[in-house]
Amino acid sequence: MDTRTWDTLVGSMKSTYAEGVREGAVPRPVIMPLVRGELVGLVWVRPTEPGADALTGIAALSNIAAAAGADEVVLAWETREVATACELPVVGPSPCLNMVRATPEGHVLHRFPYTERPPSVGSAETGGSVAALDWDPPSGPRPDGELPPPVKAAVDYAFTPMDLDHPNPFGVTVVLMEEDGYTVRLTEGFGH
Repeated sequence: MDTRTWDTLVGSMKSTYAEGVREGAVPRPVIMPLVRGELVGLVWVRPTEPGADALTGIAALSNIAAAAGADEVVLAWETREVATACELPVVGPSPCLNMVRATPEGHVLHRFPYTERPPSVGSAETGGSVAALDWDPPSGPRPDGELPPPVKAAVDYAFTPMDLDHPNPFGVTVVLMEEDGYTVRLTEGFGH
């Protein structure tokens, strides 16, 4: 992936997270598979129950990447949200948007910590209890940085070829994931 694509994905995720937090809901974990540098799309984890279901739901994000034959993936998640959903300890800065770039050869973890700014007294801001996010300086890229178990599983399985006896394994995977409640947004070249 070129630098411009990475910067676009980071900017998009920061914007998505800022808007979500302002509205009172941290966006769910998302995977962005790429094939030869081209973004396949974005897939957000389905609604999950705390514990094992959340672990499975996040790990299964890998299915779309495997079905697409991705050679690179980016996953984004919020530290506290994933720890809470999966009933795991919080590891790393919190609150923090995490993004991992991964290929079959390894991964690099990028952390974008932020501070939630409450609405000012008497302001017209409505919705959540946060008016804005102030992005703190990001920590440097961490090659092979520690990933939460479900994110590590999603990264590991994203590059495992799918053995699916179907004429269109990618298309059927998209349909099955949508039926399971995943939110799938494909780019134009990969639409089904």
